[in-house]
This record gives sequence, C-alpha cells and structure tokens, in this order.
Amino acid sequence: MDAGFVHLHLHTEFSLLDGATRIKELVKRVADYNMPAVAISDHGVLYGAIDFYNACQAAGIKPIIGCEVYLAPRTINDRTKQDQASYHLLLLAKDETGYRNLLRLSTIANLEGFYYKPRVDKSILRQHAEGLIATSSCLAGEIPDALLKGDFDRACRLTEEYLDIFGRENFYIELQDHGLPEQRQVNAGLLELAAKYRLPLLATNDAHYLTREDAAIHDVLLCVQTGATVDDPKRLKFGTEEFYVKSPEEMAALFRAHPEALANTLEVAQRCNLQLEFGRVQLPAPDLPDGKSAMEHLRDLCYDALPRLVPNPTETHRQRLEYELGVIETTGFAPYFLIVRDFAQFARRAGVYFGVRGSAAGSFVSYCIGITDIDPIEYDLTFERFLNPERIQMPDIDMDFEDARRDLVIKYVREKYGEDRVAQIITFGTLAAKAALRDVARALNISPALVDRLCKAIPTQPGMTLQKALTISEVKQEYERNPDARRLIDTARRLEGITRNASVHAAGVVISKDPLVEHVPLARSADGEPVTQYHMGALEQIGLLKMDFLGLTNLSALAQTVENIRRTRGIDIDLRNLPLDDAKTYEMLGRGETTGVFQLESAGMRRYIQQLRPQNVRELAAMVALYRPGPMDHIPTYINRKHGREPIEYPHPWLEPILQETYGVIVYQDQVLKAVQALAGFSLGKADILRRAMGKKKPDEMRRMRAEFVEGARAKGIDEDEANRLFDLIEPFAGYAFNKAHAVCYAHVAYQTAYLKANYPVEYMAALMAVFKDKTDKVTAFIDECQTMGIRVLPPDINRSHAGFTVEPLEESAGRAARGRRRAQAPAYDHAIRFGLGAIKGVGEAAVEAILRERETNGAFSDIFDFAARMQESGALNRATLEALIQAGAFESLHPNRAQLLNGLDLVLGYAQSIARAKAAGQNSLFDGGGQDEVAVAKPALMLVDDLPTPQKLALERELLGVYLSDHPMRPYQRALTGKATPIAQAMEREGATLTIGGIITSVQTRVAKKTGARMAILQVEDLTGAIRVAVFANTYEQYRDAIQKDRVVLIRGKMQSSEYGNRNGEGNGALEFRAEAIELAPEPSAGCEEPRVSIRLARCRTDQIRLLRQIIERYTGEAVVRVQVPINGHVRVIESSLRVAPTPEVLQMLRYTLPNAQIEATPLEC
Repeated sequence: MDAGFVHLHLHTEFSLLDGATRIKELVKRVADYNMPAVAISDHGVLYGAIDFYNACQAAGIKPIIGCEVYLAPRTINDRTKQDQASYHLLLLAKDETGYRNLLRLSTIANLEGFYYKPRVDKSILRQHAEGLIATSSCLAGEIPDALLKGDFDRACRLTEEYLDIFGRENFYIELQDHGLPEQRQVNAGLLELAAKYRLPLLATNDAHYLTREDAAIHDVLLCVQTGATVDDPKRLKFGTEEFYVKSPEEMAALFRAHPEALANTLEVAQRCNLQLEFGRVQLPAPDLPDGKSAMEHLRDLCYDALPRLVPNPTETHRQRLEYELGVIETTGFAPYFLIVRDFAQFARRAGVYFGVRGSAAGSFVSYCIGITDIDPIEYDLTFERFLNPERIQMPDIDMDFEDARRDLVIKYVREKYGEDRVAQIITFGTLAAKAALRDVARALNISPALVDRLCKAIPTQPGMTLQKALTISEVKQEYERNPDARRLIDTARRLEGITRNASVHAAGVVISKDPLVEHVPLARSADGEPVTQYHMGALEQIGLLKMDFLGLTNLSALAQTVENIRRTRGIDIDLRNLPLDDAKTYEMLGRGETTGVFQLESAGMRRYIQQLRPQNVRELAAMVALYRPGPMDHIPTYINRKHGREPIEYPHPWLEPILQETYGVIVYQDQVLKAVQALAGFSLGKADILRRAMGKKKPDEMRRMRAEFVEGARAKGIDEDEANRLFDLIEPFAGYAFNKAHAVCYAHVAYQTAYLKANYPVEYMAALMAVFKDKTDKVTAFIDECQTMGIRVLPPDINRSHAGFTVEPLEESAGRAARGRRRAQAPAYDHAIRFGLGAIKGVGEAAVEAILRERETNGAFSDIFDFAARMQESGALNRATLEALIQAGAFESLHPNRAQLLNGLDLVLGYAQSIARAKAAGQNSLFDGGGQDEVAVAKPALMLVDDLPTPQKLALERELLGVYLSDHPMRPYQRALTGKATPIAQAMEREGATLTIGGIITSVQTRVAKKTGARMAILQVEDLTGAIRVAVFANTYEQYRDAIQKDRVVLIRGKMQSSEYGNRNGEGNGALEFRAEAIELAPEPSAGCEEPRVSIRLARCRTDQIRLLRQIIERYTGEAVVRVQVPINGHVRVIESSLRVAPTPEVLQMLRYTLPNAQIEATPLEC
C-alpha cells in the first residue's frame, strides 16, 4: 500500500556541500517507505536530474524533477550590495514542457544571472512558467520573508504576483515544521494567506540529509562549504536535526492538524508526469554545397581524395570505401564525420599539430577526408572496432591536439557552430580519503599535525579508502589510541565519496544543431566558458554526441622542435612525410636511448626496445600494445620469435595470415575479430560482439557465444573439441588485446619523436624541456639525457634566456655550462640549450614578459643596476623577483658573486628608485622651462663579500630551478663511496646480482602491499651515474624506516631485478628495480680531503681576461674547482667559481697562454 505522503522538497549531494543525501540511498529509503514518488530540488542546478530519474525508474518510483531556484531581489542585471542575498523558490516540472522550462531557467540563472548565486527574476519566470508547479518555499522564500518581517500586506501582493505568473492551479502554500520558532510565526501567516486566496497547502520537509543521525555529518559538510569550524557560534547552521527524509508517519504526526497538506503531496505527484524520451540529438552539417545532403557531400569528398591519397586504388580500396560509406549512411552519422573534418582542417590551417587516438584510425573514410594520416588498409585496421553495423553505437573520434593550443580549436568550433550550441562537459569531484580527512579536520578544528601524520601514513594510490587505511599500522594505532583520530576518521568515512565540486572534463565537448538548452542545462566554468550541467554518461543517454578534444604534450614538443629547427637551421620539417625507414632512428632505439621518446621511455620499455631492435613502425605498434599488464608476459616470446630464438607457432593453420605480422602472438583486438571470422565464419561485426562479451566475462552471454562459435567452427570442418580449445585460447586475449588503430597511431607519434631526437637532438631536447618545464622530474631526466648525449644545458641568463628553453650557438654562449650528475665532456654539438627565465620559481609570467620586452626594445643589460633601473620603469620589478633571479644564477655572466648581489639588494633597489625619481623630476622641470636629456645618478659600490658556498648554491638551484644545474650533491661523496658502492649505471647492467649501491634519495612513496596490507616504500635513488627505483618491502621498511628520508645519502644492499609493482598503466612492470635488503646512512666525505682545484692569481683585473677565462672553463668543464684571486681596490679577493674545469695539461697550457701574467697552479685531489 502506498504511503500517504511524498517528499517534494529535497536536496541531494548535488546541492554541493549543502546536501548530504546520496541518490541511490535516497531511492532505497523512499522505496522502503512505500512512497510512490519523490522529487529532487537541488539549489539552482539540475546536476543530478538524469541520475535521479534513472534510479527512480529502476526502483519503480515516479521521479519528479524540480529545482529550488534562487530569485534575484530585483532583476538579474542588478548587482549591488542589496542584491547579494537571493530568495528561494521551489519549482517542479509537471511535464516535458515544464522540464524544458527548468532547463532554460537553470541555464539563464547560471550563464546570465550569476551573482554570488545563479539567479532568475520574475520577468524570466513569466517567460518560462508553463508546465511548472511553484510553492511559497522555505523560510528563505520571498513570501515567508515578508511574513517574518510582519509585512502581511506585502505577502499578499507577492502571493497575487506568483498566482499571476504560474496560474492559480499551479501555486501551493508550502508548510514546513523543523521545530524552528520562525516557522511557527511564518506558518500562521501562510495559513491565513491560503484561506484568503483559497490556495492548497503542501507539506514538505526540506530534506538535506537522509536520516536524523546524519545531521552532525551535514553540519560538518556546511563547515567545509563555508570554511568555518563547528565550534564557531556565528557560522551558518541549521537550527535543528529535523532536515532529513522523514517517514510518512513522522510527517503525519507533524501535520496532523492539516491532513490536506499531506494529501496534496500525492495530488502533486499525480500531476507530475514527466516521461523523458532519449534519442539522438541532431548534429549540424557544416559547409554543405547547395542541393547536397551530408551523406552526398561526404561521399564526394572521399572519392575526390582517393586518387590523391592512393594513386592506383585497387578493388580492395573501392570496396572498403563503399562498405564504410554504406554503414555511415545506415547509421546516419555523416554530419559527425563532416564536423570532425571541419575542425581538423582548421587545425591544419592554423598549424596546430593533431592526431587521432583509438579506433577512428581504422576508418578509411576518416583517412580520405583528412581526419587521420593513417591508411587503415596499409596497416590492416578493422572498421568494425570503430563503427559496428551489428551493434550501432555513437562513434567516438578522439582527437589529440597540442595541449598548449587545444583551446584554439575549441574556440573555433564554438564560433563556427554557435556559442549556444557548443559546450564543454562537466565532471564532478568527490571527497577522496585524504581530502575527506583534511576537510573534516578543518571543520572539527582538529590539530593539523594529526592530519599530517595520518595523511602521510596513507599512500596515494588508486582505490585507497579510509576503510582500507585502517589496516595500516600507523593509522590503526592512531585510531585506537587517539580519540581525536577516531572522531576524525569516523566522521570522514561518512563523507568520503560525496560530491564536493564541479569542474570541466579534460577533453569532452558536445555540439548540437539546436541550442543546447533544448536538451541540457548549462552552467559556466571557472574560466567563463559554457559547460553542461549533466555529466558525460547522462549526455550520452539523452543523445548528445560527444567529441574528445584531448591535449597531448608530446604534440606540443613536436611543434616546438619543428620551430626550433626552422630557427637554428632554416629547414622546414614536414612530420607527415618523414621517411619511415630512417636507419639513424632505429639504431638509436636499438641502443635503448629512448628518454623523451613518446610511449617508449619507461625503464622497462627501454629494456625491451633494446632487446627487440625495432626496424619499422609495425614493431613499435606491437610494443605499444604489449607493454601493459597481462600482454606484457608475451613480450619475451615476441622478441625471441622475431630474432629466431624461438620457433613461430600458430594456434591453427588458418590463423597464419592473421598472426604473421606479430610472429604468432595475438596482440590486437583486430586479430581476435579476424581469428573468430576465420575459424567460425562470423562477420567482423558479430566477432566484435563476441570480443566484448569475452572481455566482460558474463557467464550467460559467454555460454551463448561459445555455442555459436563452436557451431560456426563445426560448419567449417573443425571438430567440437578443437573448436572449444580454440575458443579457450582466444578468450583471454579478447580481454586484454589492444586496439590496433590506437597502437599504430601512437607508434607513429613515437617514431616522429624518435626521428627528431636522432636527427635533431639539440632542438628536440630543448623542445621537451620547454613543454615539460613545470614537471621537475621530467626536466631533470632530460638534462641528464642531454649530458649523456654531450648536449650542453646552460643556466638562465638575464641577457640570453627567453621565457622557455631555447637553442643557441655554443660558441656565442656566455656563462657557465651545467655539469649536473655526470662528468662533463667536450660538447658533441655546436648548439646548446639555454634555461628559460620562465622556468625559475618565483619569477612570474608578467615579469618574464617585461624583461624580454625591455631587452628587445633597449638592448642587453650592462649590470644589475642597469637591469633594476630599467625594470623599475616598466613597473615589473619587485624584491622577490630580483632575489629569485640572483639565486638562480641569472646574473652570473654580469656578476659572478651571488652573495655580493644578495647582500646589496637594498642598494640595487634604492638605485632604481633614485633613477625613477630623478627622471620624474626631469619631466616635471620641462613644464618649468628647464629639462634634461638624461639622468645621472651615481651607482653605489657593492660590498666585497665571499661568494655563497657550493652546497648553498646547489640548494638554491634545486629550489628555484627544480634541478641541480651547476653540480650535484653526490659529488663530495664520490671518493667516500669508492669501493663501498657499485655505481648505479653499472648496477643496472647486473640483473640478478646482489650488491650495494649508494646515492641520494630524491623521492619516497609509501603504499600498502595488496597481498599483506603491510606498508612498503618505493624510493628513487640517484648517484653521479644514474637513477634507480628501489623497492623496500614491509620487513625491510619497518627495520630501516628511520633512514628512509628524502635528501638522505644512503648505502643500500640488495638485488637488481625486474619490477612487479607497476602503476595502473603498467608503468614500472618489467622495469629494473633494486630490491632493498638493508639500508644505512652513507659515510660523510672524509675529513681533510681536498677536491682537485686550479688556482689562478691575476696580476690585475681586466674584463677581457675574465671573459676569456670563462670561455675556456665553459668549454672544458671537469672536476677541478676554479679559484681566482682578483686584485680589487688594493685588496685581493678570492672567488670560487661555480664552474669546474678539466685540469689536463692541455687546458693548463691554454690558460697560461691566455693569461700570460697570471700565476696558475693545479692541485690534485688530496686526503
């Protein structure tokens, strides 16, 4: 029997940080209460409407879509202090017309009316009132507000106004009773209004959480929203614990004096009959010739392009093209292809590099119209993986663009098809374990130290929950012993996973022929662009076609490399027409030099590529497909069969043509489809259905498909036992075989990056560092690789650096060369890479732009005083920026002593201000008949001080540049570790050996072992020869955890072997790692040991001699410290340069020849 009450005013978790009711739990509770219907009425948005609708439909409960809109006090165009507070108004959709009007109202509120809240006004309500039921709403409603203020006459006028907007039959007087004294006062007035205007009453409970016990949790959620703490008496707070989803009996007890108010909830539920019909939304068809349909135009484009792309097309090409066009015509997706072609053409015109990922590259039509550069016939790619005529789904063409220019393409699409027809897609963030702890701790005013301990103990890994975290010993101990920890974790667990915020999907864009608001409500993203209020799954359900505009940093690197080559060599590289048989490229890959090569640079992949020695793009594609959990086990077989170390075997003779390319190993989903076709006679479309069933492992479906496979195989002459054997063999591959089209696309990008690295290494490495400048670990690895390759990386320089990493001729380079980890060698190239000013932390984009603009306009800076004076005038100078530039070494070519500049900062800034004042006075004097052409202010003298010690310089470099650029902190330990530790580079050649390595711990990640639940750690350890991942398992971790700290120099005994602990993408699996067995702190560098040094005593200080000295040391860097004694104003100052020189006889002779009056002495390492 149905209950006598329905909840019509109810907030879910999509009333972000205000509602705490989860939709699935709500629907279950409503079903338990036998309520026939329930409404959703979140604040100002319809975020959860489709999820709510689906959940209710599945449970046999009528869904009522509503929204509690915010009503502007005046109009949405009024935005002064008096407009900051909005009224609430409950609206419920009676039918599809009402639902469409809710879409429009919510969209207008978010796109046009947003001022503190998304607002509508009464003029807008009048235009979109049809199909809606409205109520007087809660205490925040306009009518209750008037009654609270004792203004009954105003309440009457407002009631008449709402009756005029919505119609008498669609307006209800809403009664609520949460035990608040204000409600008693308001309800008396509401009853009087209902009697006066003969209006029906409606009982609601304004539910914000599910049960009475959730009141405290909701209170914490409000604190998270407002940034307050629970013990703040002035914070936003609900007055009672009554705002939950009450039972019909509880509501009947509350409103026993007004049974009609309960009965009317059922009447409203009966009046609300929204049936959403989901179908495909029409797409625009761009640039159609007169009289042509989208399909006709698509066909013309394909046949026009065919002779150009395939000079001698065969019957295979024509049949494939006709087949695909037939499927596209049947499915009605021609406009989709034309739209994608349109923005692909725009990207080409604008010079934006792009590529296709996924199954779309398997379409010959896509190739013909320029969406992809991959010929699917040449690579034997399957169309049915993209568009299956036997299982029609929306196509999904995922496009990669340069990440820095992706927004340019989206802007074009928005302008081309209409701002109201294009939007990005919303996504919702939820409270994950650590975030829940931190948010709840702030709300409960719990010690940050406790939260830090707990969060530090909980590893950052997918699927981590607070329930799992309680199996970690540190967390468990805190929970059991510390009441605050118990309270924090218990509270956070109840909020964990709740929707916290809305953001924008990384790639998704929807396009519609009609205004999107006809189908989906819109909001505005943080950067002001329209986004859908429905998430991706809901959009697909209502029939909107999604397109993915993905940003790929490696495409930006390719574009930057091509630009670097154009600038340095005057050559234009066409990446679409690179030779695919470049010997230099494959030789480099065969040596395992894959750092910076797309998809091939992880340690495990590098090792396999080195073993494979690939000779074509097909082999690269196979490695891209195989290097993942599961298929990775087949890599050794693939490699050994290629090199003839294992015989090539096929599961059945009929499969040889299909598996020949991959030496008998099933690598691709396309091979699964064709194997099923060959063995059982399935069409490729039906074979893809079987592949999906195998992948999902649904027992009933699997039994049915197995029977069909066996029947088909028997019809082709294969006996039943053999057919079952073949089915069992294919089944696991169907689960993890890779999409061949995707592998081939990414293999091409991998080849392009490898080609550029092999043939234009300086330009390519500079581009990598430029596009990854915000990822310190990447930049560090690239600088290391540059040193291995013999490419100089020069420090930031105020007169030579640009915003990013740039290429410059080595012979013109000024300043010290970077040494970093390895022994520097004579450069192998005539160009070097210069660190960019934009890569210095603390130097903002505006400051960099101002520096470059000033330098371009008025020339190089002569010294720091000149720099400060000129930048003061631009308005871009501040103390913090100047300090960061000095500490990063950007002034070293002008002033080699950083300590002197830091010590004289006040003098420098004072000088700049004096210049500015003098110039201002000069300008003022022009009005008095005077004037001056230039300002003369004496430069103050910088105090003579010793330079910063090397460790301090290195620490500042690491802090500001993210890397050790001029030296490495392990260098002083080199002698101390000799004989005690195997260099990491050598250790990596000794798989299976037990040995000791020594190095500095540069990162520590803790995680929970899946099998045991015990804590372990993954370290990154590096020395002067390389870096290695170190796995510290539970027992070792517990024993040596005190030694495991970032920046510690340690000795680690253990074994070098392949990793079993990769990430979700398989990264790390198969890579070499060091399994730690014992860890101890490394011995400090021996007391009394002196580093090798070259001492130079100059008879007098001449600028030209200093410049020549710098050029020699820069070109012949090595291990020896350079100490220069310089006479200045009658005193001798000792400058220990950050440059180090190779103290060879040839270099010393060159120094003596260049500095004939200097005393030069070389001292070897002494202990």
